[in-house]
Amino acid sequence: MRKLIHLVAATGILALTALPAAAQQYPNKPIRFIAPFPPGGGVDIVARTVGEKLSARLAQTIVVDNRPGAGATLGTGLAAKGTPDGYTLLVAPVIGLAIAHAYYRKLDYDLRRDFAPVSKIGFGTVVMVVPPSLGVNSVKEVIALAKAKPRQLSFASSGIGGLIHLTGELFKQMAGVDILHVPYKGTTQLLPDLLDGRVSLAIDSLPAHIPHIKAGRLRALGVARSTRSAQLPDVPTMSEAGLPGFESYTDYALYAPAGTPNAIVALLNRETNVVLQLPDLRAKLAGIGIEIAGSTPEALRAEVASEIAKWTKVIKDADIKQE
Repeated sequence: MRKLIHLVAATGILALTALPAAAQQYPNKPIRFIAPFPPGGGVDIVARTVGEKLSARLAQTIVVDNRPGAGATLGTGLAAKGTPDGYTLLVAPVIGLAIAHAYYRKLDYDLRRDFAPVSKIGFGTVVMVVPPSLGVNSVKEVIALAKAKPRQLSFASSGIGGLIHLTGELFKQMAGVDILHVPYKGTTQLLPDLLDGRVSLAIDSLPAHIPHIKAGRLRALGVARSTRSAQLPDVPTMSEAGLPGFESYTDYALYAPAGTPNAIVALLNRETNVVLQLPDLRAKLAGIGIEIAGSTPEALRAEVASEIAKWTKVIKDADIKQE
């Protein structure tokens, strides 16, 4: 029995020492962060901010590769096919990818099967914005105008089947209005039309809109969270603005292709959570409405499964047609 105990103990020690040994050789070449949205939006900003700090920790270059389109499924599919060696990673939402998983009938990847979750990064604010030319100053006025002019107002989104699209559909349902959906490939693509008033409104991730809100080129009418945003303290929540219970938010996480060695996933998780505690990184992301929230790989995996179940039910109950 004593020999058996010694053998088990020795095996455990070998396993523990083998994990860092496998990870020690990583990384020895540049790492690619695939961001399935265009430059300038929340995912891109998070990828570049975290990538810069993680690059210093790992002593390797991290390159952000923007691959937008199809509700983030193009870039996500590309990442899923990446070699599972830790050199191709995905920076993307949890909720957005879960919605896409539930929305699209045919995807060339499976979110649960084809990815090894690394860490949650944080979450951000979603805000209703309108151009001053729309002539409204509150959510209630938007609703009244939409009811007076059925199908004459429009809302922009960063892609069919994504979080921003479904947030707009949720607004339509809760407000009882009929407004047209105008999809784009990302926030930076919709901004020119929104600023010029060619689309009526967007309920979108805050970061890309902050400069325009501060400059008076857009009006923020409500934030889709349970409490007011520190970046927009004078802007009411959507609940305060007349839609009780209306809530939506963006989030950000880091994934590796399935099959990536556990040692590398563990190393990336540890180093990511270290950089998420850096004061300058936290301050920079807080300045654009993003709050830090690291996690273990296991917690992120459980969150992915939970969000897929949630949004599958939402889409089914709302009878939203899938593609």
